[in-house]
Amino acid sequence: MRIYFFVFIFITFIVSCSKKDEPVAIPPDAAVSTLACSFATATPVAIAGSEYSGVITVPYTGGNGAIYNAGAPIASTGLTGLTATLQGGTLSYGQGNFIYVVTGTPSATGAASFAISFGSLSCTFSLAVGEQPLIQYGTPFTGVPDGRDAVIYQVNMRAFSSSRNFQGVINRLDSIKALGVNVIYLMPVYTVGIFKAINSPYCVKDYKAVNTEFGTLTDLRNLIDGAHSRGMAVILDWVANHTSWDNAWIDSHKDWYKQDGAGNIVSPSMGWNDVAQLNFSNAAMRLEMIRCMKYWVYTVNCDGFRCDYADGPPNDFWIQAIDTLRNIRTHNLLMLAESNNTSKYGAGFDYIFGFNFYSKLKSIFSNNVSVQTIDNINNSDYNGVLNSRQQVVRYLTNHDVNSSEGTTLDLFGGSSGSMAAFVATACMKGVPMIYNGQEVGTTYRLYFLTLGNTINWNQNQPMVEEYKKIIAIRNSSVPIRRGQLTSYSNTNICAFTKEQGAEKVFVASNLRNTSISYTLPASVANSTWTDAMNGASVSLTSQLNLAPYSYRIFKK
Repeated sequence: MRIYFFVFIFITFIVSCSKKDEPVAIPPDAAVSTLACSFATATPVAIAGSEYSGVITVPYTGGNGAIYNAGAPIASTGLTGLTATLQGGTLSYGQGNFIYVVTGTPSATGAASFAISFGSLSCTFSLAVGEQPLIQYGTPFTGVPDGRDAVIYQVNMRAFSSSRNFQGVINRLDSIKALGVNVIYLMPVYTVGIFKAINSPYCVKDYKAVNTEFGTLTDLRNLIDGAHSRGMAVILDWVANHTSWDNAWIDSHKDWYKQDGAGNIVSPSMGWNDVAQLNFSNAAMRLEMIRCMKYWVYTVNCDGFRCDYADGPPNDFWIQAIDTLRNIRTHNLLMLAESNNTSKYGAGFDYIFGFNFYSKLKSIFSNNVSVQTIDNINNSDYNGVLNSRQQVVRYLTNHDVNSSEGTTLDLFGGSSGSMAAFVATACMKGVPMIYNGQEVGTTYRLYFLTLGNTINWNQNQPMVEEYKKIIAIRNSSVPIRRGQLTSYSNTNICAFTKEQGAEKVFVASNLRNTSISYTLPASVANSTWTDAMNGASVSLTSQLNLAPYSYRIFKK
């Protein structure tokens, strides 16, 4: 028994000694021979602005079977907001896949790029970030007027009502409709920047958020729904040229902005220091700007845009934007450029702004300039039109003019003079635009940067009725809206005919504060007409006597 025990101990000792003499195996360093980012895949699809959790699978070759550790998070470039983290594992022998877990919220649509590396190898993978599918709110409005038939009404929420909000406008939709309006134009409804700002609604902090000063998204929808139910389209003011200094794009997409030689973002060259100039050489910025415009068409069911400072962005941007918007086949959109540059017709706009008409008309009243100076711009403002639906929007006032130069009563000879000027504006050529409060002869300026006086809707009701009458004549007259213009103006009288088919209208408006006997043109004199203002039959002779700032409209 002792012999067996001795043998066992001896064998154990021999085995133990032999094991100590064997070499210890050292694990190899993890290595691969190639990374194939060009064949990498990502699932699921990433959507801009939505929280994302996905996987990038990157193929490799030449794996040596070694274990490798998880990597540090890799931040996305190009589009920010995402990180990709390599998951630890064991390399295959030969071909295999690295797995990266991706999390975060992509800042915009486009490509989020990741710098993938393993050992000394590296490559770049771009994760496509798609657009959030837009869901149509409500039913697209089918009553958008032909471009030639519009009567536009501009609303400044900060002055329109005592509540200074969307509800204040909703409460007066019936009154706006009764005026004869078929297009409401709302000044910017978006959140306003604070940093370096002056409280301008044209200093946009977030292109996809409603300014809570005016109400909620639901309130804006109710306003547009209410307008649609009354047969009126609604267009929104769009500020494409610049953003506020605290817009999220400033931090997430500095390359979307123009910069000086030191890399500092700059303001527009006009000295608008409260805003930052966008860089229209950046394709990603353009696409996101257009997506933001589309957002409102779908989200609130609006019917187009008045595009602020349309001369800032290049025409090729507007061509791109308008082409995209026109491809929303469910909507008939109206596009108004705040520009008197006739190249905007070629960019696809329905309307340009009547800066020239306003300037000439103001000079007629303030500097006694000849009324005939209007005739030249009746031609020059329409150079380059592609179709008869493209028009000039003509006005006596708007938010800029009213706050900086004065009211229509200040600029156009009081109540009587402003009505004579409005007849020329509404009937001669183009599409008329009325600024809220104009129709009640508001005697004080309506500011839009500060909270000044609001409109007193109970004043000057006879003027309201006169506006209704003139607009009703325009709305019922195909010649006025679409007819051929022949001017018979002289130094003091704005006179013209408009003809369409067998219908004809003759308008004479005395733009002077003195009585004038006007010699009628042969095509009008010594014939019988109907007075469009009261329906009476009138036999015209060779002369028409016009009291100071009076006007006559005849039809046959």
